[in-house]
Amino acid sequence: MTKLFDIYGYVGVVLHGFDLVAQTLLIGSVAFALWIVVPLEGSAQREMHRIAADTGRIVAFAAIAALVTAVASTSLNALVLSASIGASLTQVAGATFVVAGAVKAVAAAVVGTSARAGPTTRAWTRTAMGAGALVFLCASVATTHAVARLDDSVVLAISTAMHELGAALWLGGLPCFRLALKCAGTPHIARQIGTRYSAQSIAGVALIVCGAIVFAVRYIGSLGAVYGTAYGAMAATKTVLFGLLLLLGLANFRAVRRFAVDLAATRRVARFVEVEMGIGFAVLMAAASITSLPPGVDLIEDRLTWLEIAARMAPAPPRLTSPDRDTLAIPALQARLDAEARQAGRSSRPQAFVPGEGVIPPHNASDLAWSEYNHHWAGLLVVAMGLAALARKSGRAPWARHWPLLFLVLAAFLFLRADPEVWPLGDIGFFASLKDPEVVQHRIFVLLIVGFALFEWGVSTGRIVARLLKRVFPLLTALAATLLLTHSHALGNVKEELLIELTHLPIAVLGVVAGWARWLEIEAPTEEGRWSGWIWPACFVLIGLLLLGYREA
Repeated sequence: MTKLFDIYGYVGVVLHGFDLVAQTLLIGSVAFALWIVVPLEGSAQREMHRIAADTGRIVAFAAIAALVTAVASTSLNALVLSASIGASLTQVAGATFVVAGAVKAVAAAVVGTSARAGPTTRAWTRTAMGAGALVFLCASVATTHAVARLDDSVVLAISTAMHELGAALWLGGLPCFRLALKCAGTPHIARQIGTRYSAQSIAGVALIVCGAIVFAVRYIGSLGAVYGTAYGAMAATKTVLFGLLLLLGLANFRAVRRFAVDLAATRRVARFVEVEMGIGFAVLMAAASITSLPPGVDLIEDRLTWLEIAARMAPAPPRLTSPDRDTLAIPALQARLDAEARQAGRSSRPQAFVPGEGVIPPHNASDLAWSEYNHHWAGLLVVAMGLAALARKSGRAPWARHWPLLFLVLAAFLFLRADPEVWPLGDIGFFASLKDPEVVQHRIFVLLIVGFALFEWGVSTGRIVARLLKRVFPLLTALAATLLLTHSHALGNVKEELLIELTHLPIAVLGVVAGWARWLEIEAPTEEGRWSGWIWPACFVLIGLLLLGYREA
């Protein structure tokens, strides 16, 4: 139980993010079926029957995903609550979040069963799907910040429902829209589908904005809370990603109106929808991260000020020399404990830090210098990658096609340097170190970076020609950047943690943009991919510069 509680903070956020994704897809696909497929099914029998079948499969998949994530998230929360207060699972079973989780699971099962029975051909299945999706939404709202507030809980609950419903209508319907465009046999059918989905998306955006306005007033409250609290900073990051989605949505809205006269517009919209889906996933993961934070209005004492941010972000030369590992807090403490054990004649020695015990590891000035050194050298490598990728794009540097191999250098560097207290540099074993959530996150990032290197090097040198494999690099890039939105640092100091996050959040946004810009370059190398092929290397350069400016003191 102690180990579970130690990793709960990170795993809980990621699992809640998947829960939000499944919920959004479930409600959005049901809305697509009821608002678009059912009214149009009589207008073109062959095409719409196939679209209805595809929509039904998406609804069924979303229902299964929502059921699994609801059960997993509720079970994890119940186990952690039981371990933290010493109550039995039977006693915990009556908690509001457990009841809400059970309701969500039942509602998802109802929607999935109805979808398998025929999502559009029977009136009872349509009614069951719509009712199940509505119940699922209400149960989800019952576990949010809104219900826990002492003031204005009703207004906040309604705003939360509007916000989540709006996200579902827009983002949750995108997979169905993408498949529908693929199956539409004529420009006329494509335009009908696109027009109705545009109306659904516009309604979704309106609901999102209305809910966000209430959140800004009730949860953030002031400009100082935007940059001075983790909640405000994450909300601002989510807003930037939302702005990118709006630009893509606007481009699609204009293209839908040209479906009848421009056959290429359908393919262009389909590609942009894929990018919308990817950025939408990042937005939902950011939303999950926000729900794990206390609202900005509640954090008064430990807010950052502009002066503190400016002092930390002031330009300074990068740190290119590293302190000795023995001067770090944990190795230094371990050396002292070993000396004391030898003096006392004890054969056993206490361990300075044990991962999984829920204790924040000690830090000193050498730890800060070690971290800055790591970030600055990583920044140099990432700048080199971006410049080499730009050189390759120019077509004037044949050697630059090998630029992805720099990822292997970065992966090896991070594997050795990110956690000096653990294997291979430190005394803590590899498997024992995995009890520490921060170490686990670093190991995941290293594996993703290795994946970047191998796949993109194969693509860049012509060894990989299959389009499916070409997509691995942009997908992993976007995934790593999205996971960075959930990355956490256990420093025991709210201000220091936020100062680090203020550096990592723009890196995450640039990473998301880089991944999906590369995706467009692969999918449409002669169209919008021509300009997106310059965007993602530029994002890499900017990420590297941000890393070079990283400071912890």
